[in-house]
Amino acid sequence: QNKMAEFNISGRLTVKSLKSQFAKAYGLELRVFNGQKFADEDATLASISDIKVEDFECRGSLLVGNFEDRFLKATGLKVQVATLPNAQTEPNALVNNKFTLSEASAKFKPL
Repeated sequence: QNKMAEFNISGRLTVKSLKSQFAKAYGLELRVFNGQKFADEDATLASISDIKVEDFECRGSLLVGNFEDRFLKATGLKVQVATLPNAQTEPNALVNNKFTLSEASAKFKPL
């Protein structure tokens, strides 16, 4: 697996495609919120955001907390990084913000 996995996030991405790219890159779940609720999977990021979504690059070297902050700044949407239901350790749990995405990926990826 590419240790420094990265991909671009833009307003044209649907929630579903963002989540699947994230899972493919890191073996982690990206929970995307629209207000207090989970965002509609078929919606594009631009369609559910109140601000103009800026493109930005998701990199494995980012700390989980910094990625979540950056995502909010760029898209106006709240996200949380979590482990997948089939992760080997701590399935379905939020990932500690002190890990980088790559570290979390190595620690929690599914079998």
